[in-house]
Amino acid sequence: MTDPDRLDAARETLATWSEEHRNNYDSVVEVTHAPFGDAERDPATVIPYLQQYVDELPLDEFEDEDWFTLHNDLVSFVARLQAVRRNAIWQIREDTNAPRGYRYVLVAADAQDTVHFVDPYDVVALEFQQDQIDVVRLAATIEATLDAANTAW
Repeated sequence: MTDPDRLDAARETLATWSEEHRNNYDSVVEVTHAPFGDAERDPATVIPYLQQYVDELPLDEFEDEDWFTLHNDLVSFVARLQAVRRNAIWQIREDTNAPRGYRYVLVAADAQDTVHFVDPYDVVALEFQQDQIDVVRLAATIEATLDAANTAW
């Protein structure tokens, strides 16, 4: 079982966590040269810019820090996309299998007010196992998971 104090401490930093991802999304928009106004109104407009950016990265030369940065960039993008499209928010969910004992997950309700969650870090990690990183597939996987009847891992 996870130490309750550890979970409480994580929950206390959740607003900062969310803000950091929101700010990172703005950085993603900037580095991909996507139009900021469009990206604010509809993050899906960033997809072609982000895909081109990812396609041009020298992934075979990446070191751990580069993968960490790209992982966070893609998570920030899908988090913002789901925040705008589905009012998704970050939450802490206890997970005794995770090294910290918890995970940061995106949570959103469907039309019937059923709450669904997804760990975008896991989804991005799965995307990294593909031959090519596909931003549309990544976004669709997150969307499908938040629409799923059962989102337990």
